[in-house]
Amino acid sequence: MFSNINLNQIIVMIVPLLFAVTIHEVAHGYIALRMGDRTAQKAGRLTLNPIKHLDFFGSLLLPLMLKLTGSPVIFGYAKPVPVNFSNLKDVRKSTIYVASAGVLANFILAFLSGILFQILTYYKLFWQTSIFNPFIMDLYSMLFYSVVINLVLAIFNLIPIPPLDGSKILAMCLPAPLRIQFARLERFGMVIIIFLLLTNLLDKLLSFFLTPMFNILLGR
Repeated sequence: MFSNINLNQIIVMIVPLLFAVTIHEVAHGYIALRMGDRTAQKAGRLTLNPIKHLDFFGSLLLPLMLKLTGSPVIFGYAKPVPVNFSNLKDVRKSTIYVASAGVLANFILAFLSGILFQILTYYKLFWQTSIFNPFIMDLYSMLFYSVVINLVLAIFNLIPIPPLDGSKILAMCLPAPLRIQFARLERFGMVIIIFLLLTNLLDKLLSFFLTPMFNILLGR
């Protein structure tokens, strides 16, 4: 099962993953700062240094396990950036902005990576015969993984299951009584997500949205 996996493959996957989850969390913290909350800034989390955001299981072990077991869905997560929502200027609107920021950042990264990937694809015959082929091939693979990982992170986080970003966006769109009832789902959130993973329902849901996006950004 692991015979086709080598260290180089793992590195070209982990690098864009770390960048994707770092940008995701920094985007949350930066928008929170703009909306009036300095918690993430005081905690030193408004930095692109991935070490500040790493979660051993979510950023390294989980994606590695998914890769080694041949999972069609590869994703991970970082330590959530601390946000004190009571400090935000307009709690409802600001919460939507903060929750949407990470997803939007991942979509932008996927779009930019897709453009660069297609440029390298267009000139593939040229660089494959050059002395820079090994370096560009690694970059080419990283851009591929960057598109895949950022799209998966964006769509996955839009699922309206607590504690994912989509649940915060949905909660702010609900009337107050329904919002309180919806918040009670958070204790079951991870159980629901694990159930969706184990039953492959999550894979089917993600694939429905991701396949056309992959086709566009990867030129397939």
